[in-house]
Amino acid sequence: MVSKSASLPSVAVCLAAYNGMRHLQEQMDSILGQAGVAITVFVSVDRSTDGTEAWFGRLASKDDRIVLLPFGEKFGGAASNFFRLLREANFANFDYVAFADQDDIWLPGKLKRAIEQITLLNMDGYSSDILAFWESGRSCYIKKSYPQRRWDYLFESAGPGCTFVINHKLATDLQAYLRQSPQKMADVGLHDWFVYAWARAHGYKWVIDDYASMRYRQHGDNQVGVNAGFGAFAWRARRVLNGWGLSQARLIAGLVGKGDDSFVRRWRCGSRLGLLALALQSAQCRRRPRDRVWFALSCIALALIGWN
Repeated sequence: MVSKSASLPSVAVCLAAYNGMRHLQEQMDSILGQAGVAITVFVSVDRSTDGTEAWFGRLASKDDRIVLLPFGEKFGGAASNFFRLLREANFANFDYVAFADQDDIWLPGKLKRAIEQITLLNMDGYSSDILAFWESGRSCYIKKSYPQRRWDYLFESAGPGCTFVINHKLATDLQAYLRQSPQKMADVGLHDWFVYAWARAHGYKWVIDDYASMRYRQHGDNQVGVNAGFGAFAWRARRVLNGWGLSQARLIAGLVGKGDDSFVRRWRCGSRLGLLALALQSAQCRRRPRDRVWFALSCIALALIGWN
């Protein structure tokens, strides 16, 4: 196991992969080329058919900064794969833990910037804005750094998980929780949302940086992409109106110890009055102003059509 460097902050990067051969080389080059940090990459591969496991095996044989978790499991989604990483990777000798997707491009100072912000602002967790890009050549700056609200963590992530960096204490405390009852996490759809919620609910301090230090690739295989365009809007609208989003919020609230809070009790059973009351609290539930409007309208719609 790689130990802490005496001069550079040590970072354990958790990378979850699945059929990622098309973009892995570029992603890994950008991770291993990070400036000002000592890197170790923990890799968990969902059973793949394109040679991803073998590719990582060859890479690990040449570079001792790559630590492979045993292959062969079928996770069925990024969240389960990341929760496996968070349970099984050994974070004992690292100052920070970061998350990585398999197809993005990190700018050379991405982790250095995150650590500087965590240190300067005395924070425990970090996420940031991103620069989304498409293979057509289109790119778009995506702002995630709207001011945090009292309850935003129950209803949305702090941004894409691939921007997350957390300090040693938060990482090891979260790991201890996940190891206690791993089966509880089976129905959580988005690992980044859960990690942010768990951190906020347990009093950890989180900064969302108004700076984009990575290029976030958009393509047809994205499990969750940026909310850009009518197609993305329609996809999210369906998830909201079928109750998935609010069901996840209720599940996460319970898992992070907020299920019996008076705020959550008002709406968790799905009563019409509870949902209407939640609509009135939209300013405390989402960060971006236009998302608050959409959230309120969604709560009203669910009150009318029914949700439980």
